[in-house]
Amino acid sequence: MSSALELLSASPYSLSIEKVFVIGGGQVLREALNAPGCDAIHITEIETSFECDTFIPPIESSVFQPWYSSIPLVENNTQYSFVTYVRVRNSAEESLSLNNGVMFDAVPNNAKFVIEKFSFLPKMIFERHEEYMYLRLVEDIISKGNCKDDRTGTGTLSRFGCQMRFNLRKSFPLLTIKKVFWRGVVEELLWFISGSTNAKVLQEESIHIWDGNASRDYFDSIGLTGREEGDLGPIYGFQWRRFGTRYTDMHADYTGQGFDQLLDVIDKIKNKPDDRRIVLSAWNPSDLKLMALPPCHMFAQFYVANGELSCQMYQRSADMGLGVPFNVASYALLTCMIAHVCGLVPGDFVHVIGDAHVYRTHIRPLQEQLQKLPKPFPILKINPQKKDRDNFVVTDFKLVGYDPHQKIEMKMAV
Repeated sequence: MSSALELLSASPYSLSIEKVFVIGGGQVLREALNAPGCDAIHITEIETSFECDTFIPPIESSVFQPWYSSIPLVENNTQYSFVTYVRVRNSAEESLSLNNGVMFDAVPNNAKFVIEKFSFLPKMIFERHEEYMYLRLVEDIISKGNCKDDRTGTGTLSRFGCQMRFNLRKSFPLLTIKKVFWRGVVEELLWFISGSTNAKVLQEESIHIWDGNASRDYFDSIGLTGREEGDLGPIYGFQWRRFGTRYTDMHADYTGQGFDQLLDVIDKIKNKPDDRRIVLSAWNPSDLKLMALPPCHMFAQFYVANGELSCQMYQRSADMGLGVPFNVASYALLTCMIAHVCGLVPGDFVHVIGDAHVYRTHIRPLQEQLQKLPKPFPILKINPQKKDRDNFVVTDFKLVGYDPHQKIEMKMAV
């Protein structure tokens, strides 16, 4: 291979050849991938194991970073993606120093350079991996965020007015740079839909994401001294299903009381799809003082066009480390679920964030995340036999091809 490249680099070939593509066998690929002149790797990543006797060498993550990734495709029950890795950093560029003295590996940041250098790519095939929206936002907050105090006393770095957009048509935006607690996402959403405000219901399913805001010590600290432990007050699910009802406690029977927003959303999507008031709101000012925690993800608006259902959610306060990966998955799942119930297909999920922040205690774990390479998003499959919003169970939702990096521990600020 080296002789062939030398020949092509000499006159007269060098005058007419701009770029050289090397296509395998195994030995040729090994030589090409280890060559210092290899600028890009175009590869089909298959999410299924096959018995083979020839493999390409591992792609060195310190030299190559993924830049383009197609939407995951499925053929004959095999999921695959077209991915391009590019040589974007050398050893002098691997670390970025922040004003606070923290060092972290940065996500590739020279988009203009890479796009121009690899402009021969067929752009109708390759797309930027959507997970980079999240990674870039985290990087931006850590490097340029405003230092702010917060309710928990932990301290944050913060940016205001951010947006991410995820395509739900062929894949599901469950982040891959760390393992996201998928069962917890599903259980919590079904708990919201049920209208429950009892954290013990989740605890019985080994879901402990609300424990910190449902404890005796926490209730006493915010003045809810008479509140039973586990009673979160009129939070998300109560507002979704019983808006306007006077809240007493988590044991009361509220059947037939209040306004069922979720039912109204589904009815409008089915019967008035062009309505611009298809809104689901958890923000009820008169009930805020009774809530263990005022809603962070406040309201969602749904939009129907061309047989697709899209959702835009506004989140007033977003914990980028722990909360946002969960929130993205939760509202993407809600959109897919409602689309399924209404006989539509999922479109886009748009996530609008007010105060997007990184807790100071999460900086180092998030720096570790920034070093990870995103993998293709999984595909969500919903039980086709289920059509009632209130009859879904966890096993009705299956993920295909979710192969994330390992879980990264972060402690919730309470």
